[in-house]
Amino acid sequence: MTKSNPQVIFFGNGPLADYALPILEKSCDIIFHARTREDLETVKKIKAKNPDAYGVLASYGVIIKSDVLDLFEPNGILNIHPSLLPKYRGPSPIESAILAGDTTFGVSIMKLVSAMDAGPIYHQKSFDFPLSTSKDEIYHNLSEYAASWIAKTLNSISSSTPLSEFIPVITQDDNQATYTKKLDKSLSPLDPTSKSAQQLLNQIRAFSGFPKSKYTFFDLDCTIISAHVATTNETSPLSLQCVDGSILIIDQIQPAGRKIMDAKSFINGYGK
Repeated sequence: MTKSNPQVIFFGNGPLADYALPILEKSCDIIFHARTREDLETVKKIKAKNPDAYGVLASYGVIIKSDVLDLFEPNGILNIHPSLLPKYRGPSPIESAILAGDTTFGVSIMKLVSAMDAGPIYHQKSFDFPLSTSKDEIYHNLSEYAASWIAKTLNSISSSTPLSEFIPVITQDDNQATYTKKLDKSLSPLDPTSKSAQQLLNQIRAFSGFPKSKYTFFDLDCTIISAHVATTNETSPLSLQCVDGSILIIDQIQPAGRKIMDAKSFINGYGK
């Protein structure tokens, strides 16, 4: 008799969920996708009718309380968290790692518990990315890897087998935990008077999409789309002199309410 695909109730929003879900759909039966707080009531009803369904979460953004968590015991809801826990717990692990200038990133698959990102870990994997790697590419690689691991694992076990009997579980050391913060628009301004060109470049990469990186040129509020650290003797009319003497050269820019343009077009159109 052919083994049926494992049933999954999926919780998720944003790029992590967007990249993970298509991978899960290839070999799992997604019976419900929870996106909002209100969806949790539907989750309770669906789980009651499908007791063998697993829970998988990727950046849901909603607190899940014990009345829902308990429904998924003993495995719990499998949470895809894009860091090497216990480092970078919280809502912005990838962005925080980029801001810190990290080149080693990671993803953890953990059991969701009431304390933030503190549950036991089923699996971890580290990845090395050059400093030039875009945030979207990092999201893409980490989420697809995690979803593939989950899909393969769930298809390898019986629904009645606790994952802890199949996989060695790692208990997190809370003393080693670091925490990230929710991103908001107050973080957008670029400040070359306090940061190096590389730090500003890290900010541009980390905040692409949201909350974006802003600077004022020619009295115009602008979003900086892409830039690079100047090499020796490299100059540009659109650049930022930074506190340590390094120079950030702007490659693409978007004036408020206008289209994205290259630095030369911007200077030609708005330079004084």
